Amino acid sequence: MKFVDVKEVFAEIPDEITLAISISGCPVHCSGCHSKYLWADVGEELTTDALSTMLAEHVGITCLCFMGGDQDPAEINRLAQWVKAQDDVRVAWYSGRDELPEAIDVSNFDYIKLGRYDEGQGPLNLRTTNQRLWRVLHEDEGNRLEDITARFWK
Repeated sequence: MKFVDVKEVFAEIPDEITLAISISGCPVHCSGCHSKYLWADVGEELTTDALSTMLAEHVGITCLCFMGGDQDPAEINRLAQWVKAQDDVRVAWYSGRDELPEAIDVSNFDYIKLGRYDEGQGPLNLRTTNQRLWRVLHEDEGNRLEDITARFWK
């Protein structure tokens, strides 16, 4: 799995200073996609060494977000687990899938966005969106997903 760019962002995860890693090789190909350059398999390998460097270079972030990776959910899960063990940052995944893949263990995440982009329904900041951002609540009796999509709506 490869990544193309890394940016500190403030709008992707509510109340977080997020390091967003744009992953290439997207198999979803949503109509109206704003990041078609991520459809190609381009960029650098996303390894734990690369993640370690990113975390060291971006002091002050509170969340690391994998933007894509739908071609290999098991690898996203493995990298999320590694981040959780290394650093005191929350972990998010923006997926274009409509359902959570079996390879994802939600205990490795704090946020998960699901849903392919539908031009007719709009992005997360519109009430009509089909996409959902879930906060993973880590509780004694297990993990629970809370829909926090409305946090984007004005």
